[in-house]
Amino acid sequence: MNYRVLTVNREFGSGGGRIAETIAKRLGWKLLDRDIIDAIAYAAHVDPGQVIHYDEHVESWLHRLNQHAMRGAALAAGFELTEGSVFDADEMVKITEKVVKEAWSAGNCVIVGRGAQCILQNHKDVYHVFVYAPYRERILRLRQRLDPRVNVEERLRKADEERARYLQQYFGKCWNNPHLYDLMISSSGDEDATAEKIIFASMGQVAERAGAAV
Repeated sequence: MNYRVLTVNREFGSGGGRIAETIAKRLGWKLLDRDIIDAIAYAAHVDPGQVIHYDEHVESWLHRLNQHAMRGAALAAGFELTEGSVFDADEMVKITEKVVKEAWSAGNCVIVGRGAQCILQNHKDVYHVFVYAPYRERILRLRQRLDPRVNVEERLRKADEERARYLQQYFGKCWNNPHLYDLMISSSGDEDATAEKIIFASMGQVAERAGAAV
C-alpha cells in the first residue's frame, strides 16, 4: 500500500506534534497542524496568536472564537450562512472536516489531531498513528516547555480530557481506541527515533493495517 496521508494523534506532552513535524520534513510532505489555525486567522482577520491561544484546547477555539471571526472562516471554507443563522461549534467542526478532506485530496501531508483519524478512517491510503509516552516523561517534557508557574499535572489532565471529549462528542469515538489506528507507539526516550519508526512502519513494507501497539 502506498500511503498518501498520515494522521497523528497524541497524548499531551508526548511530543507527538514535534514528531509529526519531523516526519513531514523527512518525507518532504506538508504539515497540517498550525496551518489550520493560520487559515482560520487569515479568513477571519484575527491575529494568529489569538487563534493559537484558543487552540491549546480544541474545544476552546471551537467555542470561543467570536461570531464575526467564525462567520469569516465559514464563508472562506465555502459554507453559506442564511440570514439569522448562528455559526456555532458544530459548523466549525464541519469546516475542519472540509479542510481535512481537501488535504487528503491533495495528498502528501501529515495531519495532526482534530479528528482526522475519524474523518479519514475509511480511506485506505491514509495511515493513522497514536503517540503516547509514560506519564513521568510527559511531565518532565512539559516542565521544560511551559512557564514554571503552570500547574503541569493539571494542564496535562485537562488537555487529554478535552481531546478525548472532542472526539467523543463530534465523532462518537473513544480517543485511544486501538481500532482507530494502524500504529500506537510510545515516544519514550527519543522523539527522532519514534519518527523514524513511524516512517518505516507507514512507508516501509507494511501493507496492511495492523492496529498493533509498539
